[in-house]
Amino acid sequence: MATDSLKTLFHPFAAGDLDPPDRNARALFLGAEPGFRLPEGWAAVIHAVQSFRPDFRALERMGLVSVTPRPEGEGYDLALVLSGRHRGRNELNVAEAIERTRAGALIAVAGARDDGIASLRKRLGSLVEIEGSLPKYHGLAFWFRRPAEDGIASALRGANPPVHVENRFLAAPGMFSHDRVDAGSRLLVQNLPGDLAGTVGDFCAGWGYLAAEIARQCPAVAALDLYEADFEALEAAKVNLQGIAPKTAFFWHDLLAEPVEHRYDAVVMNPPFHKGRAAEPDIGAGMIRAAARALKPGGRLLMVANRQLPYEPVLAEAFSSHTEIARDAAFKVLSARR
Repeated sequence: MATDSLKTLFHPFAAGDLDPPDRNARALFLGAEPGFRLPEGWAAVIHAVQSFRPDFRALERMGLVSVTPRPEGEGYDLALVLSGRHRGRNELNVAEAIERTRAGALIAVAGARDDGIASLRKRLGSLVEIEGSLPKYHGLAFWFRRPAEDGIASALRGANPPVHVENRFLAAPGMFSHDRVDAGSRLLVQNLPGDLAGTVGDFCAGWGYLAAEIARQCPAVAALDLYEADFEALEAAKVNLQGIAPKTAFFWHDLLAEPVEHRYDAVVMNPPFHKGRAAEPDIGAGMIRAAARALKPGGRLLMVANRQLPYEPVLAEAFSSHTEIARDAAFKVLSARR
């Protein structure tokens, strides 16, 4: 089912404010989400870009000609940008749209009011002339023409540079905890057992903080496999672990839908507990079950979670034993044996 923001994005074409592109046009769709329906008269091929693995796989199932985790190609006749909650990533997507379209190409942007689409419109309006806008479905769509020069894209990139967390780790806007070490992950690191050894899977690895600290603190760990659904975060993790980790492998993976083929002596994780604004404990519960399936007999899980999340019954169901080994005002660290 299409989200309201998706419907908002395509509404100007359906309402007649914008002409749907013909079959000779090439359209780039940044931040693409599955479930959209093309307006009547739309004939252009869409090249969709989505770095979040579950949405990427869903877009592939829609049968689109091209779905990639990063933009490819240049000279597009039209760019669509679906705006989300992360201001920096939204601005970087607009910069990408400008750089990959031909001069004069239409660039249409849309998002939800609650996600700051009005602020994004104001920000872009200070850099380029906004040609038109249309509110619909609790959101706003607006559009402009790609300027001949790249100065606007450069300004947007300059305002959202890569971040070096603690002068050790590369991260970027839009990644989970992109500008600091997450407090939950830090608590887990502070309570890693000294005897962690063998082959370890890092589920929901992000940009690699947990894996890097395991490599630093646990010399008996022979191999680390990182699983992450955000393609860009995983690419950053490859940089962050270079030269400091043992044998390492990286998997762009949807742990809730794609089976893990390898088996581990231990799994560590700081699982997400929401996809939108509301808490969704079922996501973490699914990650716990995935970890149980990926562990060798006797293997152990070490995870951190918000204190209020009810994961203990899931651990009791999936593991032979479990215990809480640490907590602070916000988080708890849980250990379980398969």
